[in-house]
Parts: sequence; structure tokens; C-alpha cells
Amino acid sequence: MSEAPLVSIVTPSYNQAAFLEQTLRSVLQQDYPNLEYLVVDGGSTDGSVEIIRRYSDRLAWQVSERDNGQADAINKGLRRARGEYVAWLNSDDCYLPGAVSAAVRLLQAHPEAGLVYGDVYAVDAAGRRTNRMRYRQWGLKDLLCFRILGQPGVFMRRAVLEQAGYLDLSYHFLLDHHLWVRMSALAPMVYAGQAWAEARYHEQAKNVARAAEFGAEAFRILDWAALQPEIAPTLQRCSRSARAGAERFNARYLLDAGREVEAWQGYIRALKLDWREALLEWKRILYIPFARLGLRGIKERVLARRRRRFSAGKEGE
Repeated sequence: MSEAPLVSIVTPSYNQAAFLEQTLRSVLQQDYPNLEYLVVDGGSTDGSVEIIRRYSDRLAWQVSERDNGQADAINKGLRRARGEYVAWLNSDDCYLPGAVSAAVRLLQAHPEAGLVYGDVYAVDAAGRRTNRMRYRQWGLKDLLCFRILGQPGVFMRRAVLEQAGYLDLSYHFLLDHHLWVRMSALAPMVYAGQAWAEARYHEQAKNVARAAEFGAEAFRILDWAALQPEIAPTLQRCSRSARAGAERFNARYLLDAGREVEAWQGYIRALKLDWREALLEWKRILYIPFARLGLRGIKERVLARRRRRFSAGKEGE
């Protein structure tokens, strides 16, 4: 594989010292022979910079300076990246062994693809797997209905990324989904059917700490998409399903934030728009009455059961 195409991985980092080293090692220990790794730290004060320096001789580029948020840090790295294929991995997530090689094989097998994606394991703060986020072969319509890709499992063709444009700094929660929509309007996506990464869910992660703010960006994406000539025709053909998907997505995060009444109302709106979209989360819908009755412990028992199943090897590849 001496002629293997260059792959560039960018890690944005800010005060995630507890997880950062595991992230760095998951990239640097990949078996792919032609990889450049760029780390963009936002001026961390928790020891992250010292961790990064320990690996500096294996990094193509690193910087620690104030930035304008996650999207700005990622864009800074992507603009320096030289690889034919690119990806970013947040500083609390990890690649599984062989992920980069598998992504390259799929990108080479599908030269028409703008991006490829694999399944992602959800892990807790201690690194215990709690769920496998399994996807399917999706396209623009699915993204407009808020089928959400696990960002750590996505690898992009740089030429298509540059054609679509980099991350929009005005998005703080669905910055990746907004980019996938733009890229999928230009080129197909291809699903790997195997797990490539782990995404960590912990109290400081924004998908937990700021869960209630995600939904607003979903509705904003739909308003934006309706004004895009290359996207609007697809959106018009699935407008009710797309709006139902946004309501479902919003309800999911409201439920994660403990706002059961608002989540229930969102799911009801989704059901009225397109019941098939709403029922993608039927388990969460059924959970709400139990939560209102003070039976939240059910969720913890389900999560504990999932951890036991993963540790016993019953939810493997």
C-alpha cells in the first residue's frame, strides 16, 4: 500500500483531558500507512495541551489558541489538511481498530461517493458500551427527515467537501448534519454496514449538557433547505415526513433533558404529520408515561442490561 491515498484526521480539543489521550491513541494506532493527524486545541487549561505535546512528534500539525467554537476549530484543521480523504474525531470519541483502512477501501470502491459512514457504539464516561447505533443506506431525503449519522463514523472525500463548503459557524449542535445534507445534495453517501467508532456520552458532552437546544437547529435546517435550489425539490416531496422527523428529533432531546411534557407534545405533533417517522422512536414514546409516574428507574435498568449484554459479547460486530 505504498501508494495509498493520504487520509487527514482532525481532532478539535477543548478541556477534555480525561478522554483526549484515548482519542489520540485511537488515531495514531490505526493500521493505515498514509495518515496525517492534526489537532486543534482551543486554549485548554486542564492539562490537554501537555497531553498533545507528548504526541507532537507524531502529529502533522498542532495548535493551541482561542477560537470561535467547535466548527471554527474543525474548519481550521480541515483547511490545512492535505488528504484526498478527510474526517474529524472529537476529543472524547475514538476510532475502532482498522476504521481508517476500511473507510478508504469503501471510498475507493465507490468513486461516486462524497462520504462513507459506519455504525457507531455509544459509550459512557467509563468507556462501557451501552448501544450500537445502526444505520442503513441513506440519502438526501433521509437526512432531511433527520436520520442522524454518528459523526465519528463519517469519512469524506475532500473534493466534495470543498465543493459543499466547510462547516457553518452559526450552527453549534447540528453542524455536522448540516454539512452532510449539503454534501449529499452533490454526491451519494455509502453505508459500510460495520462499526467504525465509539461516541462518548458524558455529563459535559453537549449532547447531554445542552440537549434541549438541539431541536431548534433541526427546524432551522428545514427552513434553510427550502431556500436551496438543489435541495428544495427533494424537501417538497417529503415535506410532512421531514417536519415529522424534526419534531421527533426535537422530542428526543427534550426527553433527554427531562422535559417529558414538551417531549410528549413533540411526539404527538410528529405522529400527526407522519406516524411512520414518529414511531421510529416508539420505545421513547412509551417511556414518557412511566417517567411521569415516577418510574424513571426503568431507563437505568435498561441501560444496565445493555451494558451487561455488551460485556458478555452479545452485541458484537
